[in-house]
Amino acid sequence: MKVSVSFLSEVLNPVDIIKKINDTSAEYIHVDVMDGKFVNNKTYSIAEIEKLSNYMKKPMDVHLMVNNPKKYIEKLALLNVEYITFHYESVKNIDEVIDLIHNCGLKAGISIKPSTNASEIIKYLDKLDLVLVMSVEPGKSGQSFMNSVLYKIESLKKVIGEKGYKTIISVDGGINEETARLVKYKGADMVVSASFLHDGDMLSKVNLLKEI
Repeated sequence: MKVSVSFLSEVLNPVDIIKKINDTSAEYIHVDVMDGKFVNNKTYSIAEIEKLSNYMKKPMDVHLMVNNPKKYIEKLALLNVEYITFHYESVKNIDEVIDLIHNCGLKAGISIKPSTNASEIIKYLDKLDLVLVMSVEPGKSGQSFMNSVLYKIESLKKVIGEKGYKTIISVDGGINEETARLVKYKGADMVVSASFLHDGDMLSKVNLLKEI
């Protein structure tokens, strides 16, 4: 299981968390970008992400929780970013955003809220590198995992397998040892975690998730 660690926290300094992530075996640093419009909360500007990137020794996995993802993509492409994921619910021209991400030399992902049916994004899977299934409502760290999303992981994995797509499935929200096992069983390839990893020995907890 791949692990992407978010440094989003209401109580801890992001630089301190990033330095801890650097010392783990996690594949990615997960960057949550919120504009205060698509979700109520607002997080980092591009300038702030650029400053924080100076402390990062791992590639970024960026999650855009914004109404206009296109204005972020080209600027983010100048940083050590591997994935940019935007929300299906935030834009009308999905193909245009996917193409822009790919044209910037990055991998493209779509995220879906817990209320969005997986069938909505099936037609885009052949162009996507990643699908991010939200297992909490986007916008706030520390929420409890919603078991109702497990069927989405299973149904998406089935289509990806049948069609031979290379799209990976990532799950974000309420991820700990128990819920990571649930999503892995349903077909997830990667998990995003914050609160669970921030509390205690991050290095050993990341290894625990990777070994699931």
